[in-house]
Amino acid sequence: MHGRTRLLLAAVCGVAVASVYAGQPVLGAMGRDLDVPVDSLGWFVAAGQLGYLAGLVLLVPLGDMLDRGRLIAAHLGLVAAGALITAAAPAAWAAFAGLAVAGLFAVVVQTAVAYTASASPPAERGRNLGIVTSGVVIGILGSRVAAGILADLWGWRSIYLALTALAGVLALLVLTVLPADARPRTVRYGQVLRSLGGLFVQPVFLGRGLIAFFLFASFGTLWSGMALPLAGAPWHLSEAQIGLFGVAGLAGALGAARSGRWGDAGHARRVTGIALALLLASWAAIGQLSWSLPLLVLGVVLLDFAVQAVHVSNQHTLTTAYPDRTSTVIGAYMVFYSLGSALGAAATTALYDAVGWTGPTVLGATLTLCALVTWAVTPRTTGRDVTRPQLQRAEKV
Repeated sequence: MHGRTRLLLAAVCGVAVASVYAGQPVLGAMGRDLDVPVDSLGWFVAAGQLGYLAGLVLLVPLGDMLDRGRLIAAHLGLVAAGALITAAAPAAWAAFAGLAVAGLFAVVVQTAVAYTASASPPAERGRNLGIVTSGVVIGILGSRVAAGILADLWGWRSIYLALTALAGVLALLVLTVLPADARPRTVRYGQVLRSLGGLFVQPVFLGRGLIAFFLFASFGTLWSGMALPLAGAPWHLSEAQIGLFGVAGLAGALGAARSGRWGDAGHARRVTGIALALLLASWAAIGQLSWSLPLLVLGVVLLDFAVQAVHVSNQHTLTTAYPDRTSTVIGAYMVFYSLGSALGAAATTALYDAVGWTGPTVLGATLTLCALVTWAVTPRTTGRDVTRPQLQRAEKV
């Protein structure tokens, strides 16, 4: 895979995922403008995540049937439409609808990841996945920095206008730059959906998926809730200042980009265990937010390093185990991601409103412990042998 292709796919991932997460540092401003109470602010993020969940089940499997390049371009265009609806929203219901549409088609991220996995030689798959999924991290965390600055200058709506323009430009670039992605054989949509459903009874897939659920619920707990205490006493930070914490997260996550190469070397399981232990330690530092910003920064770096390392290791393991269904397996895996992220986003604002920052801190640490327990009991085998007969049966139906 050429370097320019990797960079383009990384940019696609970054812009698409930003459409779901860019509102996190400006939840307060969105709520004030659209008359949404504090205990319901998390639903601005959860709406996008629920749309994302629907897209994972209904849209991502199309990548095992159609030219992924054209699919990526089409979905980017519809992400732009959802962002535009959000920017123009006259009331909360319209913003929720726009975010749900953007989230639905932001699953273009998984199509880009599947394209990367299928186009990469086995010895380079982990490296390429690490680079492309770094775009996801840049989109999630970098958008927080940009969102804070744009919100201070022109208001929160300017964030979604910028995303509309970026997604539209990238859709045109994909059509002109991305190499063709011909499918080796014709598979019916119903067959692909049945093979997706069958994955959920496979022990290795289920284990990695549950790890992702707890992982991203913990991730969402921090990033969907952190803006509220930072905007209040004793810090009273602006949206732009809160957005700068994304730089710390970005540094941590990009530091984990090498985790794909560790997977190529056969260390994916070990990397997952170590990273989850670091994630648990990060919550001890994050819990000190009420009196120490340096400890919070340390916690953010550790958390995002751990999340990216586990996420890349999970995808490397699963695309290696299911090489002929990369879109389907990535889509099914990301169902866990979407559910976890939505849970974290909705729960953290409600907990903060009820008991302060202690609530989200305990929740984040508990979710991490659940991920560690799941990792400890997950089978060590790749799952290739147990899965192939089942996929073959699905293809014959």
